[in-house]
Amino acid sequence: MAIYLVGDIQGCYQELQALLSQVNFDKNNDQLYVAGDLVARGPDSLATLRFIKSLKHSAKVVLGNHDLHLLAVYADIKKVKKQDQLAELLAASDIHELMHWLIQQPLLQQIGNDNAYMSHAGISPQWSLKDAIEQGNNAHQKLISTEKDYWLRAMYGEQPNDWQQTQSPEDKFRYTINAFTRMRYCDENNHLEFEQKLAPSSLLSIKEPAKPTLFPWYERSDVINTTTWVFGHWATLMGQCSHHNIYALDTGCVWGNHLTLLRWHDKKTFTEPAHKTAL
Repeated sequence: MAIYLVGDIQGCYQELQALLSQVNFDKNNDQLYVAGDLVARGPDSLATLRFIKSLKHSAKVVLGNHDLHLLAVYADIKKVKKQDQLAELLAASDIHELMHWLIQQPLLQQIGNDNAYMSHAGISPQWSLKDAIEQGNNAHQKLISTEKDYWLRAMYGEQPNDWQQTQSPEDKFRYTINAFTRMRYCDENNHLEFEQKLAPSSLLSIKEPAKPTLFPWYERSDVINTTTWVFGHWATLMGQCSHHNIYALDTGCVWGNHLTLLRWHDKKTFTEPAHKTAL
């Protein structure tokens, strides 16, 4: 059995199939870990969801911010964005089954039996591994509860961005969702920052003295000194980051770059160039 991990698919179904063909992926023997953002912006979100769902226990998925937004759209909490190209998916005959399956997916996955984990954006620098597991499970239980619509509404917003300032269940839930699916940078106090999307190398060349110094989350987390972490979400990194225990798998396929697959046992990467780009 081989374990493979793939970055943000975002509806790039044809590229996913080509990538799996490269490694002769066998759903009966292999496992595919998906680092969130299965849908949105690419041309084939419906085919992507149907395929990953069809893998059953061979697929290990974490939710990304686009996946959560789709669930909010389906619940009539948010409006669909034209650029997300979700009309076909939302009109599908099996939409209810697909959304029921999607919301069952967690925010955090252990990779096999290793001291290694996958989440869409990473792990909050203010958390221990125990914190991440506990808070990920708490948020997951809320999303699969009968009150899931309430919690889907509660996840929107950027405050509190400091775990020490979370007081209510809503605060903790929102922070957890943001940490697992939206963060890239934090400030010197490890407060999460959500506006900047550039890679650290590009950020260094921009002089904005009025703004606080920002650090990639993985440069501030103690957890990844002893734990391997796999994440997506940050396309501008193009798979490059400064920590040896980190694997960044979002390489911007939907933006015209490529889709990346990581074979776990030898850490070899495989790529497939974008066939199409987002509108």
